[in-house]
Amino acid sequence: MQTTIPLTRDLVLIGGGHTHALVLRMWGMKPLAGVRVTVINPAPTAPYSGMLPGFVAGHYTKDELDIDLIKLARFAGARIITGKASAIDTKAKAITVGDRKVAYDVASIDVGITSEMPDMDGFADHAVPAKPLDRFAERWDGYRKSASRPRVALIGGGVAGAELAMAMAHALRHKDHRVTLIDSGKVVSQFGDDARKHLLEALEENGVEVVADAKVDRITSDAVLLEGGTPIPADFVCGAAGARPHEWLKKTGLTLYDGFVSVGPTLQSSDPHVFAAGDCCYMRHAPRPKAGVFAVRSAKTLFHNLKAELSGEPLKGYQPQKDYLKLVSLGGQSALAEKMGQSFKGPLLWKWKNHIDTKFMRKFSELPQMGLAKLPSQVAKGVREELGDAPLCGGCGAKVGRSALKEALADLPQNDRPDIQSVKGDDAAIMDVNGQKQVMTTDHLRAFTEDPVLMTRIAAIHALGDVWGMGGKPSAATVQIILPRMSDALQRRTMAEIMGAAADVLGQAGAAIVGGHSSIGSELTIGFTITGICDRPVTLEGAEAGDEIIITQPIGAGVVMAGEMRGLAKGRDVVATYEAMLQTQAEASRILTPDARAMTDITGFGLAGHLANICEASGLGAQIKLIDVPTLAGAEELSEQGVRSTIWAENRGGAGAIYGNRSPKFDLLFDPQTAGGLMAVVPVEKAEELHEQLLLSGYKAAIIGKMTKSDGITVS
Repeated sequence: MQTTIPLTRDLVLIGGGHTHALVLRMWGMKPLAGVRVTVINPAPTAPYSGMLPGFVAGHYTKDELDIDLIKLARFAGARIITGKASAIDTKAKAITVGDRKVAYDVASIDVGITSEMPDMDGFADHAVPAKPLDRFAERWDGYRKSASRPRVALIGGGVAGAELAMAMAHALRHKDHRVTLIDSGKVVSQFGDDARKHLLEALEENGVEVVADAKVDRITSDAVLLEGGTPIPADFVCGAAGARPHEWLKKTGLTLYDGFVSVGPTLQSSDPHVFAAGDCCYMRHAPRPKAGVFAVRSAKTLFHNLKAELSGEPLKGYQPQKDYLKLVSLGGQSALAEKMGQSFKGPLLWKWKNHIDTKFMRKFSELPQMGLAKLPSQVAKGVREELGDAPLCGGCGAKVGRSALKEALADLPQNDRPDIQSVKGDDAAIMDVNGQKQVMTTDHLRAFTEDPVLMTRIAAIHALGDVWGMGGKPSAATVQIILPRMSDALQRRTMAEIMGAAADVLGQAGAAIVGGHSSIGSELTIGFTITGICDRPVTLEGAEAGDEIIITQPIGAGVVMAGEMRGLAKGRDVVATYEAMLQTQAEASRILTPDARAMTDITGFGLAGHLANICEASGLGAQIKLIDVPTLAGAEELSEQGVRSTIWAENRGGAGAIYGNRSPKFDLLFDPQTAGGLMAVVPVEKAEELHEQLLLSGYKAAIIGKMTKSDGITVS
């Protein structure tokens, strides 16, 4: 009998900086058993600073610039929380992220720096800081593409500001543009005379106007006003002056130096359970300038010391190099190199820099294949075929197929109770309790994300969908939880997170938690049994020929989740899919219920399978216009690559007669949805009005076809 190693410690990485990205990669190759790893970052990606000027200049795409933290977290077996940390309570060992607390045993901070200028009049309203990089990169990308007569100003004439100014000028070279670099002192004064001379020449060659020894008074929507009233025309203003620590670090109680977390050789702060690395820390044993090279080279030490602190082993020290090679982009595909007072520039140095940067990024885009667990040498027939070469999906991708379920239910005794109404294919039953119609349903999901809060919210909305899909209003719920094996402390933390999230979602839906059950198993599974009140129950039967079909949410969640498990889905598409799953269908149900003749939620059987249920119950067929079916970002691309959820083949075979030409989008009709939208069949004269109401309420709804008298489902 195989023993499951229990989880006993929480490691939380705050920030997705270069050091933490490398730690995650190393953790994926050599994890410490018994540790649950969490990554907290505001976005699903983390831009690589070394390639930012190249991106600004147009040499790299946004995808090439970004480290995909979703993929990296999956590789490391970590959960990722997309949010911004705002506080650390070292006594309670908890990190504040939005409205939630994340507990830790050991934590590490790698949040970089900021170049915000909160004291500068107008900066918050009319400018963007160069750091954090993700916000700046997004704003610049939009401006570069849309501006017809760009006027750009950069405040801060250090190396970073000069590098960005030249990159911007290069990107805008085919437009009538003006780029101005403003500094309160000498521009690029950090370099020696030789390197500074080369940089000033490069600024001139790129057409960058340099304004030195100038102080900014305020920023308006169309200009930077200097002291004395001189205006610098600008409708895109970037702050690149100085390296400022994040303000929230002041409230942590950790020892700081000029606002940066003070660390010793082991990279531990004044609290031995909190480490720090990268630009947000100050190495008091060996002060160094803010440079990515130190963040990258400290990763091995941080990885070793985090594992050592969590396992009780000795820690080791990090001693940074005294000098390092500085490579600066010069706008076009040319670069300057400086070390120990010597400098050189030219296209060959750009090629060298490009080689170094792209090699670094391949560490995250080409993750090692760690392989599945080896099978015993002798196994029963069919084991290898059943396992396949892809991991088992979670959520609705792990459900039993429609045809298998129909067969299992076919031989059950028919319901003949007058107080219970059930329609074949419906996920819930309608009961008559003292003259009041009530709906009852149950559902549970095998986890597809390591974050129990996110998983709970999705599972709750998924279960509520059966009530909303019958026109009901949720009233009461019980919770069923299976936790993976873990220590008592982690059980308490996890249960608190789950129940807090469940109470929030169910409470907003109008349902009170009245009980439940919990146990320990092999993996996280969360379920709910829910009852609701139905004034006008809507079932699968009742559709009429000519009625139009409305869905309230794009499809493709199953393939995106399957792609995420295999490291193929883009992180931003995964997060967008999570956001779609988190949209409740309460308002959609309220809008559709008065007019719907038949309705259901789209979940495990996919759009085609649930439409087949309506067709079967109503004795009709259906016609779908594939072009009108909305899909989630990345879903069609993954489908074209052949990515399929575990249950896809069963859904395809169990949906009955489907007529149409196969294509990647056609295949998504059989994709299992978790917390999917509603599908309603409505009279043709009401369809446009209802569709408009759904759009105004924030749903990405669509009219996708109509009911027909013919058999089967036709896709055109």
